[in-house]
Amino acid sequence: MSNVVLTIAGSDSSGGAGIQADLKAFAAHGCYGASVITALTAQNTTGVQGVHPTPSQFVEQQITSVFDDLDIRAIKTGMLFDAAIAKVVVQSLKTRASHGPLPPVICDPVCVSTSGHTLLNEDALDVLISELFPLSTLITPNKSEAELLLSRMGTNVKINDLDAMLASAKKLLSVGCEAVLIKGGHIITHIQDVIATQSKYPELKVIKQGLLGDNMEILLVNYPDIAINSLELVADVLYHKSGETTMFVRPHIESSSTHGTGCTLSSAIASELANGSSLDVAVANAAMYTHVGIQTAHPIGKGHGPLNHFHNVTKFLIPQRTATNPYPFTRLLIEGASSSWKGYVEHDFVRQLGQGTLDRARFIHFIKQDYLYLKYYARAYGLLAAKSTSFGWIRSATETILNVLHEIGNHKTYCSTFGITEADLENTPESAATTSYGAYMIDIGLQGDSMKLVMALTACLLGYGEVGLWLKKQASMENSWVVLEGNPYKHWIEEYAGKMYQDAVRIGLETIESFAVADPPSAQRLNEWHSVWERCTRLEKGFWDMAMQLSE
Repeated sequence: MSNVVLTIAGSDSSGGAGIQADLKAFAAHGCYGASVITALTAQNTTGVQGVHPTPSQFVEQQITSVFDDLDIRAIKTGMLFDAAIAKVVVQSLKTRASHGPLPPVICDPVCVSTSGHTLLNEDALDVLISELFPLSTLITPNKSEAELLLSRMGTNVKINDLDAMLASAKKLLSVGCEAVLIKGGHIITHIQDVIATQSKYPELKVIKQGLLGDNMEILLVNYPDIAINSLELVADVLYHKSGETTMFVRPHIESSSTHGTGCTLSSAIASELANGSSLDVAVANAAMYTHVGIQTAHPIGKGHGPLNHFHNVTKFLIPQRTATNPYPFTRLLIEGASSSWKGYVEHDFVRQLGQGTLDRARFIHFIKQDYLYLKYYARAYGLLAAKSTSFGWIRSATETILNVLHEIGNHKTYCSTFGITEADLENTPESAATTSYGAYMIDIGLQGDSMKLVMALTACLLGYGEVGLWLKKQASMENSWVVLEGNPYKHWIEEYAGKMYQDAVRIGLETIESFAVADPPSAQRLNEWHSVWERCTRLEKGFWDMAMQLSE
């Protein structure tokens, strides 16, 4: 049965904010929405043209009517317009509390619309601060609302950075609510600021949302502007009465589809609480729900359009591409095999390569086996070309084979610097690691699902690309442990971090993403794809293991 959530707020005639946004957010979270309308607005995406308040007695009657009949699991308050309406809301909640514990109350202190229209009379502020906030589980002011509320409490402050957000949240908690969430959508910050703030407040918990994790440099090859060090971020600060503080950090979205963002967030939090989530989890989930709602919104109207409230209703096994998540399927694969992927990319073999300390015999054994493995790899791409159903995909597979042939030429030249001849390469017996990996790829290629072969092939292609970029990134850091000058393996590192190989990585990324879009998987097929990717990631790690175990 759906949990019932009540919104006490104003109506938005354009449907993007107020109770209309609230009811959509409730429904998207599987909740049944009830509503008490505090005011009618003549409103669209360009602004608010007029407000007609509901008589306070009728607001009270609506609340009584709902409470008398429905089992309310959470309450969200929004635009209350004036002191009279705010007072009857408070009194109604107190009456309800006299019969038993109140459900969670989320108070969104709506004061000003996105377009700058005043939505709360000044006389109502004192009622909110002294009477409604103490009944609230959580209050959710944005920057402007927090500044206005603090000013009313006798503290004039400008909230322009993370320190001010933390201090303001603590100050607002003195009104008697259980927790404060200061929304940072209007405050741009950067990861360096987050790190600096966390170092000043060791007890501060930071949750990164929608940001690329470790060992994902390849996902930036075409989008360097979304690298975490250069990305514009926003942060929300959640401050509990216990003193526990959490900062939720996400990419800033440049979008005009922000009408009703605050209404949507508070309603999503109320829904999460009604469904049994803890407050921290509710805020985290609601923040990402709102974030993706902005990302996936279609422009509506001539001004600030609404969010996409139902993006989570149609379940996508593979997330949609967005400006900050350009390769969602590949990211899903890496995150799903994060442990083995990290073990592969940051292997001791790779680290010793970067330091220039890798035993020469181990490296020679590796490059000989790598030469033999590339024969399997090229043949497997030939199978992919044979399976492809369009000239574009045939071309993509063929270009990769040509890249392998180029790599083989470099391989022979590079091997000669270690005294290894082409005859040595051809006459070297295959190791068990080479045979098992190569045979697995060919076996996958002979099966019916071409996407499983793509999984097998790209684990190698993207993995070596990530290794090259990871070592390059480490080398660029101050006092880096990576040593390039005088490193006998410098050429190898530069080859995989270089333009030729990274161009192949770009092709691989586009191929894997376009295949997934063109042939959307069932849950079972997606699990099979994950399994192949995970297996090949472990086989790649096994290749490094093979070299490191040579003398053992």
